[in-house]
Amino acid sequence: MYQVKTYNAIAQAGLDQFTDNYQINQTDNADAYLIRSVDLHDETFPESLKIIVRAGAGFNNIPLDRATQNGIAVFNTPGSNANAVKELIISLLVASSRNLFDAADYSAHNSGADISLRTEHDKTKFKGTELTGKTLAVIGVGHVGSLVANAASALGMNVIGYDPYLSSDAAWHISTSITRARTLDEALKCADYVTVHVPKNEETTGLIGKEQLAVMKDGVHLFNYSRGGIVDNQAAVEALDAHHLQTYMTDFGEDILLNRDDVVVTPHIGGSTDEAEVNGKWCDSRCPYDYDLFGNRQHPKLREPAESSGTIPSPLPNYADPQKHPKHGWTNCDCFGQRRYQHQKYEQCRSKRHCLHDDRPR
Repeated sequence: MYQVKTYNAIAQAGLDQFTDNYQINQTDNADAYLIRSVDLHDETFPESLKIIVRAGAGFNNIPLDRATQNGIAVFNTPGSNANAVKELIISLLVASSRNLFDAADYSAHNSGADISLRTEHDKTKFKGTELTGKTLAVIGVGHVGSLVANAASALGMNVIGYDPYLSSDAAWHISTSITRARTLDEALKCADYVTVHVPKNEETTGLIGKEQLAVMKDGVHLFNYSRGGIVDNQAAVEALDAHHLQTYMTDFGEDILLNRDDVVVTPHIGGSTDEAEVNGKWCDSRCPYDYDLFGNRQHPKLREPAESSGTIPSPLPNYADPQKHPKHGWTNCDCFGQRRYQHQKYEQCRSKRHCLHDDRPR
């Protein structure tokens, strides 16, 4: 019998994946944690803990080094909410270009018998622009950024992507219409809209600051739906006050951003859809199975425990590397790590990514 402890709300569709061999939230001495946004840095891990699974792309709320040193496997579910974030970014691009928030606020605070006449007179205040032909800079073209770039390109935007760590896998999913920037400044200097989709680490904290904002042209719209701290909010406010930055939209609120007409703050809802929650929690619940009852490390997103001098025992056995794709060097299909879906043909692969049976010409 395996014990699973959940943090945050867990979709029932994910919990339904567990068999009778698993007990949910019956004890604090769990074998596995399923989490989303809860911060575990101050959490004391029980000796029984073998797996931490996060529904989401980042690890910033998990003490990776401590988990690694204690032989605790850490999974995430990158891509499970990527479409949700993409759709939100596209909607915000449209909203910002057409001044929808100001227009809706105007309508909400006006009434009276002559409202129709006043609306016809005042509507020119909210005249917007079209996205077609405008330039979007996508900073980070991984799971989310690549979807945003492709969708914006389909709307007729000129899209510039910047990602110094772009993987060959991600590159396969980016439209050939996307222009690659060699430097961050190259991507920023000609953009009408800038959207940021990078993980948070020492290198990316404050990635968009005063110097980067100065590179952008006047009237640019900035979006941060990756992580708080990627954009220097103080620098963004100064750029807004100078009318250099036209609007700033973010999922991560801070006092200096509130009660401003040129800032839209949403309450961390980038990945908050029914579908994304089911995707993430479904993947969460599959990870213990993919881990082969906490013994066989075969999940592609597994962070390996550190090698120790022997003073820290690891519950994880060694394993042989899976057979690589003879043609492309891939180790296994992505399928969100759903390795129970064994297949012999590429057409049967659920994800069509990293498939061992992919014999299509390149």
